[in-house]
Amino acid sequence: MSNNSVLQAIRERRSVRHFTGEMISDELIREVLEAGRWAPSGLNNQPWRFVIIKDPAVQDQLANCTKYSSIINNAPVSLCVFLDSNRIYNRDKDLQGVGACIQNMLLAAHALGLGAVWLGEILNQKEKVREILELSEHLELMAVICMGYPDKNIGNGNRLNLEKLIIKQI
Repeated sequence: MSNNSVLQAIRERRSVRHFTGEMISDELIREVLEAGRWAPSGLNNQPWRFVIIKDPAVQDQLANCTKYSSIINNAPVSLCVFLDSNRIYNRDKDLQGVGACIQNMLLAAHALGLGAVWLGEILNQKEKVREILELSEHLELMAVICMGYPDKNIGNGNRLNLEKLIIKQI
């Protein structure tokens, strides 16, 4: 396997669900968001938008929108990622772009010594989240990334063998 730092980060990144509680600097938060900003998107339309949540009262309201409330309540920062429907030119491509944005953010957090986890179950309450954050209807929640300094040992990241994933080679 290659020792390339990008490929190594991809292999080593894990979903972190337990945090020390130490606050993350605004500079590091901005670096994570900056990585998301540089994700590819169709026609370079950059349809993602972010909300940074550090306020424990708002975190608690957000936590009430998911069965994974303990993760949100334990995280010093939650980053909400939205799809801006005013920027959409092709929904499928834009959803893929937002996914790339989120992956960039997760890799950046890892590279900066932070832990992060991508919460998706909260999408079942995306309208409630939008109301809590007092956002316009053209913003659709795509994910909440909980982020902080890792507190506990994380999983081993087992993956299926590549040969099981390759359907055909022509």
